[in-house]
Amino acid sequence: MITVTEKAKNKAIELMKAEDRPDGSFIRVGVEGGGCSGLSYMLTFDNEVLEGDKVFEDKGIRIVCDKKSFLYLVGTNLDFSDGLNGKGFQFENPNANRTCGCGESFAL
Repeated sequence: MITVTEKAKNKAIELMKAEDRPDGSFIRVGVEGGGCSGLSYMLTFDNEVLEGDKVFEDKGIRIVCDKKSFLYLVGTNLDFSDGLNGKGFQFENPNANRTCGCGESFAL
């Protein structure tokens, strides 16, 4: 399962409204090769579930992940920070053995 904090949920809803996303939109998370640690996180808003996607709901918001990325993200909690050390969504991934300084990439 992939979960979200209340802060991440509220920010996602705010951004989807600002972008005039259609009803039924959700957070899509994934992993792609790249970044200084080898794997980078991906987060977008989407409204189309694809074959093989894993679909979760937490705190009233849907989170969707492709099957391959889910192997890297299982148990991850999505948070949002607006502090002085950086602003944006943050992945709290228990599977990551090493993360880069900016927190945008990781290795297993």
